[in-house]
Amino acid sequence: MGTVLLSGLHARMASSSASSKKSSWQAILVINYKAYPSAFGDKGLAIALAAEHVAEEYQGVVRVVLAVPATEISRISEVVDKAVVYAQHMDPVEPGAHTGFIPAEAIKEAGAKGTLLNHSEHRLVLSDIDKSVRRATQLGLETLVCADTPTVAAAVAALSPTMIAIEPPELIGTGIPVSKAKPEIVTGTLRLVRMINPDVPVLTGAGISSGEDAAAAIRLGTLGVLVASAVMKAADPEAKMRELAEAMAREVSRRK
Repeated sequence: MGTVLLSGLHARMASSSASSKKSSWQAILVINYKAYPSAFGDKGLAIALAAEHVAEEYQGVVRVVLAVPATEISRISEVVDKAVVYAQHMDPVEPGAHTGFIPAEAIKEAGAKGTLLNHSEHRLVLSDIDKSVRRATQLGLETLVCADTPTVAAAVAALSPTMIAIEPPELIGTGIPVSKAKPEIVTGTLRLVRMINPDVPVLTGAGISSGEDAAAAIRLGTLGVLVASAVMKAADPEAKMRELAEAMAREVSRRK
């Protein structure tokens, strides 16, 4: 653990310019495409274009991030500008003899600006999270690391990712938001993360399905939300993204 903590502090120093950028973000909406049928081909592009409309509308207030399948990074990166494209995963390896692995260089070359890591559906051990964050930082890529408990979030905070999302796995996809069902998990995560690394923004995930859910996450002190099915399964994905963005924008304006 000592080596992991030291390397995390090194990454924090190396990413000081990224920290100054983070401070300008007012709220963040991350849409995880997962591997839903709507994530691929023309359907995935249509959602990306809808996200671009929302990102343009709320530019400077809500940052929109799309975590897309590796096969879709290139084509989606080509059609968006204001919305930011992330990979859903990368592996802690350098280019070489690693069949089936996805190195940081691959997602960057495809057009991604960052990557999701350690989602509950694709978990990593802490040492691999550490290596992945350091590799991404070296290449100028952002990292959003998921954590299922406040203590895991605190451990991840020592590695200085760009962002952390707290997502109790039992609530993912249920439509029951952690911000309402278990607000103490959100506030406990914020408390521990701020003790370890106050520069790392925290997002709320798991069960976020409405604008009110997103607003509640902001009121609890997090910087935004990580959603998936709420958008990817919506009858009108653009309307759902706008609902989420508008709710967070309202809460942000109340803080001023």
